[in-house]
Amino acid sequence: MKQFVLSLLSIALVSTSLRAADHVVYEPAGEAKGKHIVLLSGDEEYRSEEALPMLGKLLSQRHGFKCTVLFSLGADGTIDPTAGGSLSHPEALDSADAIVMLLRFRHWDEATSRRFEAAVNRGVPIIGLRTSTHAFNGYPKGSPFESWNFGNKGGWGRKFLGETWVSHWGKHKVEATKGIVEEANASHPILRGVDEIFGNSDVYEAAPPEDALILVRGQILQGMTADTPPASYSKKTSGTKVEQDVNKPMMPVAWTRMVKNDSGTENKVFCTTMGAATDLAEEGTRRMVVNSVFWGLGLEVPAKADVTPVGDYQPTMYGFKGFKTGLKPDDFILAK
Repeated sequence: MKQFVLSLLSIALVSTSLRAADHVVYEPAGEAKGKHIVLLSGDEEYRSEEALPMLGKLLSQRHGFKCTVLFSLGADGTIDPTAGGSLSHPEALDSADAIVMLLRFRHWDEATSRRFEAAVNRGVPIIGLRTSTHAFNGYPKGSPFESWNFGNKGGWGRKFLGETWVSHWGKHKVEATKGIVEEANASHPILRGVDEIFGNSDVYEAAPPEDALILVRGQILQGMTADTPPASYSKKTSGTKVEQDVNKPMMPVAWTRMVKNDSGTENKVFCTTMGAATDLAEEGTRRMVVNSVFWGLGLEVPAKADVTPVGDYQPTMYGFKGFKTGLKPDDFILAK
């Protein structure tokens, strides 16, 4: 009988392990906030598969949130940012209290897309990073989600985040971004305790709608480090073809919105066109994103949130080539 019970226990443990192998859950440490943050990784360029586990560990261990990180997986179960149709364990979205996303050109199956849609329609806050402005593409003609494609009047990104993919306004991999706080909105809770905002990704061209509250603008720098001076040259905007100095005015790189979704409820939205894994190595940029989670959930933003990474965080440089191969969600757990 004892052997039978042990066998059942072994089967249960193996079963649990297999179910958890395609995603990672970080249980809250310290005083639990009672909120579940679901972080969606899936982009080919900016290393969301490295950035979002770091944020998940930080939000759970420093601030008491339960965090679940989902990934794009290849057929062999390893993390594959190029697998645009994959999102592991989408069931987590059913209990999401907030969504943090760094996605690019995803085209999930109908069941997964429905789960994401349902979470949005519940009115959960949405924190969209970098390429999430063009999170979806590749849904076929006639799909219920065809309108999410970025080329369809800006798609999901334009509708919810307030912008889609337009252009690299700064020179890609040549000119970094210094965040300049919008003076009129400097007291916004998302900017509480935020000092220097910097990222070695470039400024995107962006024109959020009038209902957006601009928090930060992006000063294009001449080089890839925070100590380089601002750039000064002219180029034409994509929409109007008007020529302007690239830093006069500076493009918005972080803003908030209140968006009514298809069910009639509202989503609090924070969008930043910064947010590459390397950008989030910077304390001020990381604090802005952490603060946005508190703000989105209607919680008091700390005076100076602890944003110290849990463990070592040395993100891989962005690019369409060079992402780490062979990684599995298991590689990001806190303890084996």
